[in-house]
Amino acid sequence: MESNEVSYPVYSPGSVIGIFSNALKLNATVNLIYLKGRYSFGGGKAYGNYFYDLLFSEGDNISIGIRISSLLRSKITNNEIYMLRGYIEKNIKSSSIELRFVVDEIIQQEERSISEEELQMYGLIQKKLETGSKDLEILIRDKMLKDEKIRIANIYGNNAIVQKDFSEGLDVSGQYFEIDDHSCNITSSTAIISKLNEISSMEYDIVALVRGGGDRQSMETFNNIQLSELFIELNTVTITAIGHTVDETLLDKLADKRFHLPHDYGAGLHSIAEKLSHERSNSRALLIDEVKKDVSKQFSEQVKTLTEQLSKRNEEFQKLQESSVKQLQDTQKNFTEQEKQRKEEMDSYKKEIAALHEKNMQSAINEKTASMKARLETMTQDNIRLNQEVQSNKTDYVKIIIAFILALIIGFVLAKLL
Repeated sequence: MESNEVSYPVYSPGSVIGIFSNALKLNATVNLIYLKGRYSFGGGKAYGNYFYDLLFSEGDNISIGIRISSLLRSKITNNEIYMLRGYIEKNIKSSSIELRFVVDEIIQQEERSISEEELQMYGLIQKKLETGSKDLEILIRDKMLKDEKIRIANIYGNNAIVQKDFSEGLDVSGQYFEIDDHSCNITSSTAIISKLNEISSMEYDIVALVRGGGDRQSMETFNNIQLSELFIELNTVTITAIGHTVDETLLDKLADKRFHLPHDYGAGLHSIAEKLSHERSNSRALLIDEVKKDVSKQFSEQVKTLTEQLSKRNEEFQKLQESSVKQLQDTQKNFTEQEKQRKEEMDSYKKEIAALHEKNMQSAINEKTASMKARLETMTQDNIRLNQEVQSNKTDYVKIIIAFILALIIGFVLAKLL
């Protein structure tokens, strides 16, 4: 396949930026000009003996970058109105051309007039001072003592990547918090207001605006009056961690707690939670020690009382034992005496019984002898009577025999006669 010859110029992205950069040759980029506005400090460090700050228009929030030497910077007061002399330099940054004003001389410092917007800002700050700030540490303490998690709503930009910085700062203390991430266009006050209205009814304990940095001009979002009015009316503890360590926005001043960076925010929560955890551990230890002391004291008192009672009981027991021994001895003595007495009585009874037995035996013998004598006499008399009767009977038998013989004879005679 044959290739077509290109009949028009083809540029690379770098060459296009270079062409436009070289095309921006105006008198302001070549000659010295005068610039007037509100001076705002940028980062706190100098780079190559130069500071990089911002100069804002007096009537709006449009700004231009400033490069100023350390010597001239030392004569500047932050947020004051200055007229400066210098020139415009171009800085190619990514696919954009950034204009920066290089200060050559400070012409004058003008008295700054207070705008209606600034009066409203001061009014909000005064209101915050009157109502007072909610104490973040007290909130966390109360929740931890109740073993409840602290509910947090962190509002990030749509494409933010600083959640990791916050989590790293929070470290192991994440166990004490229930954290929900919300996102919106963090450079738009309208979007932030909408998001705050959305989460205001979700009963969070803490609401935080978290941003990892960005251009200084977008920081003006956090000076918005409507946003600030809503922010100050929130019932939760409010926190800002919007990424700039030097500039303090209106929301920073109105927040209950301000952190410079997301990592600082997480580390701050971790520090408070760790401190309270140690305090609770120490308080528990102290409580345990106090309980131990109270228990030991009560135990000692109980032991003392029981010892006294035992001693008293021992004395009573000893007295009872002595009394019992004495009673036993008396009882044994009485028993011995009674036994001796009974023995003597038994001996006496035995003698009496022997005497009575002897007497009774003699009496029985006498009675038996008398009885036998009486019987003997009776038998003797009976023998005499029997003898008499025998003798009498013998006579009768003879008579009968004689009569019988006579009768036989008479009968024989009669029989013969007849």
